Amino acid sequence: MLTMWAMLLFAFLLFAVEEIKATPLLAVPDFGQAYHVKGVISLPYAEIKEPFEAWYDLKGGRSRVDYYHGQVSTYQLSAQKPAGVAYKVTPVTTETEMNVMKCFQVNGTKEDPVLPQVALPDTRSFQFVRTEYFGGILCEVWQNVTQMGPKQNTYSLWVTRPEGGPSPPTPVHYEMIGYNTLLGSHYDKYLLDYTEFSTNTEDKDFSLPEGMTCGPFPGPGVEHRLLVNPIRDLLHTSPVGHAHHLFGHFKEKFARQYKDDKEHEEREHTFVHNVRYVHSKNRQGLTYTLAVNHLADRSSAELAALRGRRHRTPNRGLPFSKELRSVTPPESLDWRLYGAVTPVKDQAICGSCWSFATAGSLEGALFLKTGVQQVLSEQMLVDCTWGYGNNGCDGGEEWRAYEWLMKHGGISTTDDYGAYTGMNGFCHYNTSKLTARVKSYTNVTSGDAQALKVALFKNGPNAVSIDAAHKSFTFYSHGVYYEPACKNGTDDLDHAVLAVGYGVLDNQPYWLVKNSWSSYWGNSGFILMSMKENNCGVATDATYVTLV
Repeated sequence: MLTMWAMLLFAFLLFAVEEIKATPLLAVPDFGQAYHVKGVISLPYAEIKEPFEAWYDLKGGRSRVDYYHGQVSTYQLSAQKPAGVAYKVTPVTTETEMNVMKCFQVNGTKEDPVLPQVALPDTRSFQFVRTEYFGGILCEVWQNVTQMGPKQNTYSLWVTRPEGGPSPPTPVHYEMIGYNTLLGSHYDKYLLDYTEFSTNTEDKDFSLPEGMTCGPFPGPGVEHRLLVNPIRDLLHTSPVGHAHHLFGHFKEKFARQYKDDKEHEEREHTFVHNVRYVHSKNRQGLTYTLAVNHLADRSSAELAALRGRRHRTPNRGLPFSKELRSVTPPESLDWRLYGAVTPVKDQAICGSCWSFATAGSLEGALFLKTGVQQVLSEQMLVDCTWGYGNNGCDGGEEWRAYEWLMKHGGISTTDDYGAYTGMNGFCHYNTSKLTARVKSYTNVTSGDAQALKVALFKNGPNAVSIDAAHKSFTFYSHGVYYEPACKNGTDDLDHAVLAVGYGVLDNQPYWLVKNSWSSYWGNSGFILMSMKENNCGVATDATYVTLV
């Protein structure tokens, strides 16, 4: 009996071994040395969904990646010059040209040569993990896990195979999920969904537009390698790319020092996603341009704290005069040209935007009355107006400050009160040196652009409230800012700023607005905000003061 069972077991094992031998092992996906692919890049942490199209030719040492349906094209040609050349073709608007296609060139170096850029991952180190459906398509799932210090990246690729043919597999989906063991959280994620794939490329696919000449990038060069090859920071199996290298330049420029490795990781994580967001938005060809600024390492909570306007409550302000609505204002106005606007200031990490809007409206009214520009004290408003419902660095409203000023006889200049500190302080002032005595304040609350134009024309700079809770506002650089996600209802406005004029640029009417996030932000501290559909609520809740 034992012999019979042993013979049966032996036969079973022999059959199993033969079955294993007969089962072909899945080959690692190989997309060949030349291909054309279309898809969409999604960066959830950076709020980006960006369509792309790519051509790749390893034998020819060349590649091309187009973004936003050809709005911007990048070329990587490794055969040119000693270390290759990269080009970026993009629309450019200057003071003398409007949306002219320009070509910019970056030469490779021995340390960082230009190589053909893949749009599909190098799969040689991937392992088969399972078969599953993705988007209704039966796919093989291949995976690679890398570890560098505390950063663990998991790369997963979904592919399909043609039945019974030698053709290469077809990519369907690719994703990377990064986990930081130091922080105990996910720090990165990006997805690529492929919509088309073929192995057909032609020489013309890699040729620059006919008649195009290419010159060097204008300005400093630390971001140029990222600009000419943005997809490179995603399609690799290393947690470090050009965006990470830029963090070193950022820390040096703004003298950043962090308390420990944990904070450094958090700040770098935020910075990298903000860099990706800025450059992706700029590739869309919007009416405005973004730039990496001094806020690029700030968390969402820290940026929200800068928007220190509290929800609007009823006040005792005067209604805007019906007679004034019939006034015809000039076509454009800029109070900076007349001296009614003091230099841009920085509220720092204090949610005191309301105090800067208040001081700005007072400075403008005082200039219109006296012809003399005086810099007034935001710090005094932060320190002294708590009894009227303002909360210093934790937010407030400009009308509450007006009420306090009406009772107490005016405001100190910065020279008399002392420098702005960016924190709550003890209230102190010399009553004999107060200026800008407020008689009344007026609400321009119609949401009507014409009313705000008249209010600016007749009464100088107005304190206004806006919806600034959008990353596009945080990194605004220049151009007419229009954000489709902006709201304009009274309860949606979370930031107080100063409207100092209006005008038209490229047939786009705008408000000229002074912010309080330093001259590093925006266009030397100012922004052109679109009048279209009362975008972001500039005309919803404006106020101005009348002095005694």
